[in-house]
Amino acid sequence: MRILIDECLDWRLGRVLTGHEAVSVQKMGWSGVKNGTLLALAQEEFDVFLTADRNLSFQQNTTEFRLAVVVLVAGSTQLKATLPLMSQVLALLPKLIPGQVTIVSS
Repeated sequence: MRILIDECLDWRLGRVLTGHEAVSVQKMGWSGVKNGTLLALAQEEFDVFLTADRNLSFQQNTTEFRLAVVVLVAGSTQLKATLPLMSQVLALLPKLIPGQVTIVSS
């Protein structure tokens, strides 16, 4: 799967998503792009959008997009807080449905 890592998360999370291609919003040159536009861009090239933005599902109708959204809920967005959640994310990846928001928390 191709995974887009939101700019609010550390790009290094992609290193542990073995067997998948993970790219950061920054690397794509999409820094500062608003969520609706970002999701529209992402659905053309990615299967999953990984974020820590808990408000995304309230601000956007994610069912309109052809990619799954995974929201990480941890003590902070720092790598040391989100990295432990990656095993759960890896387990969920094959089960994700486009347009669906899945919450992963510690």
